[in-house]
Order: sequence, then C-alpha cells, then structure tokens
Amino acid sequence: MRGGEKVLEQFCQLFPNADIYSLVASKEKLSDIIRRHRIHVSMLGKVPFATERYKPLLPFHPAAISSMRMDAGTRLAICSDAAMIKGIRLGDEAKLVCYCHSPPRYLWEMQSSYKSQSSGLGKLGGYVFDSVVPYCQRFDFNAAQRVDLFIANSKFVQSRIKKYYNKDSVVVNPPVDVESFHHLNQRSDFYLLISELVPYKRIDLAVEAFNACGKKLVVIGDGSERKSLESRANSNITFLGRQPFDVLRKHYETCRAFVFPGVEDFGITPVEAQAAGSPVIAFGQGGALETVVAGQTGYFFEEQSVECLLQAIIDFENRGPDAIRPEDCRENAERYHPAIFRRRMLESLGSFLKEIGHEIPAL
Repeated sequence: MRGGEKVLEQFCQLFPNADIYSLVASKEKLSDIIRRHRIHVSMLGKVPFATERYKPLLPFHPAAISSMRMDAGTRLAICSDAAMIKGIRLGDEAKLVCYCHSPPRYLWEMQSSYKSQSSGLGKLGGYVFDSVVPYCQRFDFNAAQRVDLFIANSKFVQSRIKKYYNKDSVVVNPPVDVESFHHLNQRSDFYLLISELVPYKRIDLAVEAFNACGKKLVVIGDGSERKSLESRANSNITFLGRQPFDVLRKHYETCRAFVFPGVEDFGITPVEAQAAGSPVIAFGQGGALETVVAGQTGYFFEEQSVECLLQAIIDFENRGPDAIRPEDCRENAERYHPAIFRRRMLESLGSFLKEIGHEIPAL
C-alpha cells in the first residue's frame, strides 16, 4: 500500500462499483476498500512469484497488457499509472483518463538503475532488457497518444509528460492522509529518513553526511542497497528496515527533521513529515520544490553532494529548533488532504462523466 495504491483507494471511494484491471496484484496486501472491488489481472498474474518479480518480466508487459479486455460496455476508464497499463485495450466509444504518477523512468531515463534493482537479471538479462527497451518505449508512447486526458501528480511530472509524450496535462496532487498524524508532539534529537533503499534515492548521501556530523539518523525502509549502506554507517545511524505504519507515524511525529536527499516526481514522505509537524531538509529538485516551502516548512540544499547536505544540516542546527513552526508544516500539508484530491479529480473528470451519463458522485 504505497502512493499508487493510496490513489487507487480514492478512486474506489469515488466509484464503488467500478472493476479494477491490473498487470499483477497481491490481493492479500491490499486494503479492504480496494479488495471490495472486482479485480482482474493480466496473464502475468498467473505466473508464480510474478507479483514479487515483475521487473525481470518487463519484456512481457506489453503483451500482457494488450491481452486484457475490459467489459464491452465500458465508457470511461481511469488508470493510475507509472508504467504501461494505459495501453490496455478499450472499445471505440470508451474514453481513457490517465492519472500519471510518472512516465516510466526505467524506459525513459533510468535504465541503469532499473537493471541494478532487478536482482537476478545477470548479463544475459541485462542484454535482453537493453534490447527490449525501444519496443517498450514505442508501446508506451503509442498508448499515451490514445489518452483523452492526462492528469499529472505534480508540475514536475507534467513537464515530463510533455517531454516524452508531447501531451498536455492538468495537475492534481496525490492524496496524503494528514489526519493520521499529530503535529505537536515533543521532538527528539534524531533525524529521520524513510525510503526504499535503492540507488537513485541517494541514501548514500545521508549516510556519509551523518557519518561526518555525528548526529543521530534513523533510516526506515529496505532495498538492494541496505547491506552496503549499513556497512558504511557509523554507530549514530540506525537502520530499522520496513516498519508498520504506527512505527512510521511515531518517528515522523518525534524526529528533529526529515531528510529527503533524492529526486522524486512528487514524494509522499515529505508531506507526511510536514503533516506530523516535522521540518524537511530536501534536495532542491523534483516534487519537493512543490511540497516544501523554503524557510517556512523546511530548507533545500542545491547540489546532490555530501558536502551540500552536510552544510544544510549544520545550517538547520544553527537556526535553532524554533525556526520552523510545526503549525506551519501541518498547514502546508493540509493542501494534500484526500477530500481535496477527490474534489479536484471530480472537477477534472466532470465533462467525461456528463458525456457518458454517469451521475457525478457526491462528496
């Protein structure tokens, strides 16, 4: 249940009778809200371990998506997409709206990171991946041309949709469950980082910066880089692995500040941190520029380097604990309340719903 699934939950609330179509699905990991819907999976869903190892199966994604058939009476399909599911086949009369988390980075700009994160590929698998990328790019681009309306999750993604698909879009930021956090708890002396531990997240910058400054850092998450990062970390850095939400919430609500060293298309975790009243120290690119208010809810460092992050931590310490008010952080996070997301989605979908004669859901 990550960002994409949280968006799907909101769609499920808006359209409680809609079927769900997915490349693969681990139904036991989904919320009750999603499980109440009828879920269709592609032929890959029948492959053993496909839900855990879908990345090495990339060459088969286009065929699996193309083989899926929606109900013949479908007039409107809404996809929550950071891959190629927008290539699903629809009837001639159906409209397709794509809520785009990102044009797939593993196709358009991060092939090397994708290969390094897809354990077990080997040299042959890497060669196959390189050879199949142009085919998948064509499939993804052609699928994008069929989309009647793109909705980007950030201005950053909006620019990438234009760059790779040459399509215009509107922006509706994703939902964040701000009500699950309290923002006035007593702060502790540790900094917090919550992330998948994979190369492009740049957790290595945080490890080296906190090695240098000696401040306490708690890292929550897991991934291919964990062993390497732990081996390089001093005793002031604690790795907790994956944790349930209650543990995440407690750390969000009591950390000194939240550290965000990577570039994300939107980035849910800095908003969750602000909902919990935590200042954010973030690299000044990507979605963080839209969710963090410099000097009011956090600070940016301008270069993705150990030196710049270390200086940002030192500057934060020198400003003192009262430089960022928890109330300001919480107020900024309220912009991403799920109710606001649902309202803005309905505003974007209004003309399509009227065209197909679907009653606009009451909020």
